Amino acid sequence: MAFCIKIGSLLRHGISQNATSSSQMPLTSMLNAIRHMSSSKLFIGGLSYGTDDQSLNDAFSAFGEVVEARVITDRDTGRSRGFGFVNFTSEESASSAVSSMDGQELNGRNIRVSYATDRSQGGGGGGFSGGYRRDTGFGGRGNDGF
Repeated sequence: MAFCIKIGSLLRHGISQNATSSSQMPLTSMLNAIRHMSSSKLFIGGLSYGTDDQSLNDAFSAFGEVVEARVITDRDTGRSRGFGFVNFTSEESASSAVSSMDGQELNGRNIRVSYATDRSQGGGGGGFSGGYRRDTGFGGRGNDGF
């Protein structure tokens, strides 16, 4: 969603620039803006388990227009995992929020605010390796007699 909003904003800006002047918006500056788009997305760590999407949005909306505020929850229990993300419409709003909110208290906990980084591909977490297999038993290991 934030990506589409940013692309639309860049295209509108390019069109309005072209309408007012004969020079075109350089392709490299548009690609640069897209590449740095993620700097308007913030990681918020150390959240209280009582913090929900709306209270996170309320806490950060003072710094600019919030596109999305999401507290990450456990898929099995629905309980907060203690961190979330806030997307702003502008990098300036995100920068202001980082400098003002990092280390501040929110719902009884000191929170950490930093720029979000893209998840690396592959890897994945640990966890149980699978169900029952006739040749190896539970978990994909050999039959140890248990």
